[in-house]
Amino acid sequence: RVPMGPLSLLLALSLLSPWGSAGGSCPPRCVCASNLLSCSQANLSAVPAPLPRFTAMLDLSHNNVTRLRADWAPARLPHLHALLLSHNGLAFVSTEAFAHVPRLRHLDLSSNRLRTLEENLFSDLGELEVLLLYNNEITTVDRTAFENLGRLRKLYLGQNRIARFPLELLREGTRLPQLALLDLSANRLRAVPAGELQALPAWLRDRLYLHNNPLACDCLLFQLLDRGRRRHLSAVEDFQDELRCFLPGATALVKILDLAGRLPLNCSKAREAVLEAHLGDSVTLGCDSRWQGVRSRHWVTPGGERVLGDGGNGSVVLLANGSLQLRALRPEDAGTYSCWVAGPLLNETIYVELLVHNFTLHGPHDTLNTAYTTLVGCILSVVLVLIYLYLTPCRCCCCRGSEKPPAPRDDSINSSVLSTTPNHAGGTREPCGSHTASSAGTGQNGRFKGGGTPQLPARQGPKLQRKVSDPDSVSSVFSDTPIVV
Repeated sequence: RVPMGPLSLLLALSLLSPWGSAGGSCPPRCVCASNLLSCSQANLSAVPAPLPRFTAMLDLSHNNVTRLRADWAPARLPHLHALLLSHNGLAFVSTEAFAHVPRLRHLDLSSNRLRTLEENLFSDLGELEVLLLYNNEITTVDRTAFENLGRLRKLYLGQNRIARFPLELLREGTRLPQLALLDLSANRLRAVPAGELQALPAWLRDRLYLHNNPLACDCLLFQLLDRGRRRHLSAVEDFQDELRCFLPGATALVKILDLAGRLPLNCSKAREAVLEAHLGDSVTLGCDSRWQGVRSRHWVTPGGERVLGDGGNGSVVLLANGSLQLRALRPEDAGTYSCWVAGPLLNETIYVELLVHNFTLHGPHDTLNTAYTTLVGCILSVVLVLIYLYLTPCRCCCCRGSEKPPAPRDDSINSSVLSTTPNHAGGTREPCGSHTASSAGTGQNGRFKGGGTPQLPARQGPKLQRKVSDPDSVSSVFSDTPIVV
């Protein structure tokens, strides 16, 4: 056995190390350890070359690499999975800069001077999972900048100058299907599509950061964040003081979560989830959990029954995605349903309130509701009353407002109020024009009084026509003339 000296030991280690003569040499001003290459704070103005092709992690942060050209890695680096280029004053990145690093999973371009994200800038990084672009000067994001990033999970765009919300990054089934975190904090966003954001899964809303933006106050935005606070979403709960907005006509920022009941918006708090349906309808209750990779879940009905599968003649069905479907709704189906979720870290309970209206709803020609029916009934009643008052035919249409001619004095006793015979003329009457006064005069108290007695109509049939009573008869209760016998 030959004793091994120090020089022989170093030579053996160099042959075993990837940085030995068999694997290449460590670049100047860099520190190499196994397949890790650190060139941080080395005052470099360009990427050192050559780079060993087995490099797995390359740290070039805190240097002066202002441009990343397509030839920064002339040879393919199939094992490189992490590239750190933060704090370099980087202002230009070629669209072909990542063609030779297709296995990259972590890319850090933060704290640089990037202003635009060009078309298909990251399209070669099909396995990228984390992309850091915060603390740059980005104002424009091309719609195709993140094409082909099917595995991207975390995207940091905070502390930039973005004024338009890139909603296309979040729509399900589009460019980033696995995105679980989007940081848009400290930008120049003035409006966000709160309605569409509310429709996103809770696990994605839990990692949507919007604080420190000059947002315009809006009740939909308040309700979106208020739901997040009650669900203990970290993006809302951890940054309540930084979530601020501008009220109309105001210059100072106010807390968005303080808008409840505050003028001029007077926003109302939204409940967790409320669904409305009608008798006989089918409705699906979603279990909107903030956890991905849920191990198990089950539903509990308002009556306390646990739903694990089909129930009640197929009227209650637990779907594969965790939603609960109710068919042929009945009044007793109304109430608060709870979904119990066993997440990877903690458990969660989601409550859904179902309101069942006690009438059916079929198509566009719906049955009138109670309030509308009552209103129509009132209007019809008023119209009928007006018709009765103003359109009913009168017996003497042309004499409306004129005083009846007096009856003969000798028959005044028959028109007394004590008489059981009504003082209405019966039978057939002559036309109104046939009654003419022989003379006119002014009666007692200045009332108009006809001077003559109207002619009695001709006898018709076995009975005589009743005589017209004299309004100034001595026996009239309305007469103000003393009774003289």
